Amino acid sequence: MAIEYREWREGDDLALLEIWGGPETVQAGQFRGTLAPSGNSPWRRCIVAEDVVDGVAVPVAAAVVHEASLHPERLWAYVEVARDHRRAGLGSTLLSMLRHEAAQAPSGVSKLRCKVEPGTPGAAFAEAAGLAPIQRSRLIVVDPAPLKLPVFGDGSESAATDQVEDLATGSVELSDVVGRYYTAVHDWDSPGELSVATVQRLFLDDLSGAHGAIVLRAPKASAFGHGVAASRKGRLEGFAISYAQGTPGASADGNGAAAAEPSEVFLGHEPKLGTEEALAAVRDLLALIAYQHPVMLELDDAMTALRAVVEPLLESGKAHVQGSETLVVADPA
Repeated sequence: MAIEYREWREGDDLALLEIWGGPETVQAGQFRGTLAPSGNSPWRRCIVAEDVVDGVAVPVAAAVVHEASLHPERLWAYVEVARDHRRAGLGSTLLSMLRHEAAQAPSGVSKLRCKVEPGTPGAAFAEAAGLAPIQRSRLIVVDPAPLKLPVFGDGSESAATDQVEDLATGSVELSDVVGRYYTAVHDWDSPGELSVATVQRLFLDDLSGAHGAIVLRAPKASAFGHGVAASRKGRLEGFAISYAQGTPGASADGNGAAAAEPSEVFLGHEPKLGTEEALAAVRDLLALIAYQHPVMLELDDAMTALRAVVEPLLESGKAHVQGSETLVVADPA
């Protein structure tokens, strides 16, 4: 086996697809999309390994390292080798070449990270290369009516209306809380400074897929102190942003009724809340949004309040993990 290395060229994606076949994991499918010609805006280096047989060079492996505007403290890296060329040192050689390129990144950042599925060859390769887990992420589907509906204030409709609100996704107030929450639950891999415009682009505008938001507020407060009727809106304590409307599916449940596809929801809270307040805000919102239809949540271990609400539902069978877990693995800090 004679292996030669070169930069990525147009057409390599199709040549490698013929050799690799379909992606082995969801993460591999995502990272294949980052394989592209090297460039400096944004900075990316992509390398291909070819097996040369009788003068014919056939691409069999590829690797990429690139900067990211979001989470800029590490570089994303990915290596894939054809199944029949593994355990021959190609992956290790490509990773060494990526590290050499990373040392010259214009940002000065050189530490690597990647996403893997536990128990796969990719996870074993990452562990052998010294990349250790820094976060676990799961997709959780919560069944309808998993929690008792909350009672707000005196239990009246007006009290509920004061605290639960449909809020436009263009709201600056919502953008501020979403951005600070995202930053707070990613202290293990800082996203950097998030402007309102960036938060809008990532989570709230039409291109993000967002089409609605429900927020939970604290009870109304008086602008003039005790004894004067409350008129000012309470602070925003929790949010649920929906990205996909649940629709009847082709499958049916045990009673013959059409099953509903879960709506994808980003659920979070004001990061300044205390532990119990954050737990209550997340719980009440989840009870509301999942009362009639299933919802799907992306749950990182760092989302402590959401974990505290969801994990008992997993244990009781009112929620389940969809697909496989994802581990973010990285060089030691």
